[in-house]
Amino acid sequence: MNFMKRNKFYLLLIMMACICWGCKSKNMNTVTNEEAESTIVENSNDTKTNDNESKEENTEESAVKLPDFINPEGNTLFTRFITPKGYKRVEADDGSFADFIGNYPLEPDGTPVYYFDKREKGGEGHAAVFSMEVAEEDLQQCADSIMRIYAEYLYKSGRHDKISFHFVDGFVCDYNHWKEGYRVKFSNDKPYWEKVASSDDSEETFKKYLRIVFSYSSTLSMENESKPVDISELKVGDIFIKGGSPGHVLMVADICENEAGEKAFLLAQGFMPAQSFHIIKNPAHTEDPWYYESEITYPLITQSYTFDEGSLKRLNYLD
Repeated sequence: MNFMKRNKFYLLLIMMACICWGCKSKNMNTVTNEEAESTIVENSNDTKTNDNESKEENTEESAVKLPDFINPEGNTLFTRFITPKGYKRVEADDGSFADFIGNYPLEPDGTPVYYFDKREKGGEGHAAVFSMEVAEEDLQQCADSIMRIYAEYLYKSGRHDKISFHFVDGFVCDYNHWKEGYRVKFSNDKPYWEKVASSDDSEETFKKYLRIVFSYSSTLSMENESKPVDISELKVGDIFIKGGSPGHVLMVADICENEAGEKAFLLAQGFMPAQSFHIIKNPAHTEDPWYYESEITYPLITQSYTFDEGSLKRLNYLD
């Protein structure tokens, strides 16, 4: 009996020892698993942190801002606008139209666009404003601004015989007639020339001539004064145009190229009501005002108008 009790007692001790060892092992495994899970979470957080830091660094490196393309101290297109990385501005010959546009004075950086009646135009769709007078009439709109800058170039370069624009009805309004004292008169709504003044080649006479052109010319007449051109042959002064009432027109104001010969360009516009002639931003990437040849698809969506294929044209004003 005593022997059996002793055996039972020893057996009980052995069982208790096994139970205790099992609990200890389970606890050890539990701690180990918790530690492992904690380590995984910490490593995951570290990885996420590193990934986020890497993404932030990459974003900072790849992100562009408008100041990356603007030199606020510059007072012309050539000095105000910085070409994109890997691109070089196409050299403009001295005395060329591209040279004239590139050196045309700009208003100080940050100047808003103003309407003809001195009201400020809202929004942030422009990147620069030309120092071009807008008379106190609602005349100098989109096509008019482009006709004006071409006329100014020809006037200042002494090529007065080239200053000539069509009215919508086809009438040719040339500056030679105007400066010799002829004025446009109308009979049964048909325009004709009549000499009413002495010859005058002053700047004020030139401005009065432009006002009569602005009154009777538009995108409809301008479209007839242009021909289609391929974007690979793009030049400063080329236009994207949709003739109509209303229509719209934009002018290529500056061009740069990369080593592959791919072009990027800036677009300028006037608009309606009559307002400052200005460089527009690119809605595809508003912090980068350049339009890239590789991105051009049709319909072409610009800051203020959408153009169909075939709208890129070259004006005959310099021919």
